[in-house]
Amino acid sequence: MQEIVDRFAGPDRGAEIARTLLLPYLNHAATMLASGYATRDDIDAAMRFGCGYPIGPLALIDALGPDVVVSGLEKLHAETGDPLHQPAPVLGELSAAGESDDAAEPTMRHEIETVGVVGTGTMAAGIVEVFAKAGVDVVFVGRSQEKAEGVIATITKNIDKAIAKDKLDEAGKEAVLGRLTAATSREALADVDIVVEAIAEDMDVKLELFTDLDRIVKPGAILATTTSSLSIAELAGATSRPADVVGIHFFNPAPVMKLVEVVSAPTTDPEVAETAKALSSLVGKHPVSCTDRAGFIVNALLFPYLNDAVKLHEAGDDSLEEIDTAMKEAKLPMGPFELLDVVGNDVSLAIEQTLVGAFGHTGWEPAPTLVRLVEEGKLGRKTGEGFHTYR
Repeated sequence: MQEIVDRFAGPDRGAEIARTLLLPYLNHAATMLASGYATRDDIDAAMRFGCGYPIGPLALIDALGPDVVVSGLEKLHAETGDPLHQPAPVLGELSAAGESDDAAEPTMRHEIETVGVVGTGTMAAGIVEVFAKAGVDVVFVGRSQEKAEGVIATITKNIDKAIAKDKLDEAGKEAVLGRLTAATSREALADVDIVVEAIAEDMDVKLELFTDLDRIVKPGAILATTTSSLSIAELAGATSRPADVVGIHFFNPAPVMKLVEVVSAPTTDPEVAETAKALSSLVGKHPVSCTDRAGFIVNALLFPYLNDAVKLHEAGDDSLEEIDTAMKEAKLPMGPFELLDVVGNDVSLAIEQTLVGAFGHTGWEPAPTLVRLVEEGKLGRKTGEGFHTYR
């Protein structure tokens, strides 16, 4: 932690870049806390487990000293005039406002013996693997037998890698695969205790699915979505059981990433949300809670920072490499342009547009360079070229 504090205070251009990009991020996190959207512990844990950051934003404010953050933001606000750079009032009293609460461990308020998963893409297959490896029976539904068999093949391949590393044996492999039931009809989900959908990030497609699940799945079962940006309340409204609908946002790749954001709509029964958290803990994840708002915790904090990095590059003489290096020297695991290329510039643009649409902050308008790269089909690693070139 001291390395980060020392780096933040440095006199060189790299430290100045880090301050320029991190100060608004810290301000945004403080605002999120003050609004009551999520707890201090959950905000910090979300960025540590969801982004691999060595320290959460609120803990970093404490380490730097709120006065240092306030003075830095005042200087930045004087230069930019951006309202988002005006220090959040809570910064002056952060210690009192952000006391860590020792919440009790979540408890299973609903009996969960069998999990249903809808989807056969990368995220869906990862979620199936997570539950099966944790000892939970899984029924998963794909659009075709071929796609369903592809999920089993992917999980088998991953298990074989674990066996090669002496992390699992053949008996364990047989047990995991024995917990899987593949289907091509949603009717196979009739008796599961919770359904986790991981299909296309399209509201119309998901609404049709939730309407159908409401018809098929037994009363009292939980209906969950892995959406990273869509409204949980709107999906709940497509059912006759809005109290049983919750967001369980896994991060990709699901077998590796520790974070799960449990998202409650206004109609979500608190016992359903608590069960979602307890189930996440059961399968080895770190759940955090938040309410139904665009970007939840991680995307809401991460993508304005990434967008600011693009705008910083557009505004001055700092190269992509210099900005990436500066942020890695500030102990972030990846530079912003490296991360944008990993996420996919098209995905990043869509998330930023969602945030602007939800909150209306003009300072979050997608940077022109990001828009141009998407228009040119330079989407990052998946196309071989984005901010950097990978051919």
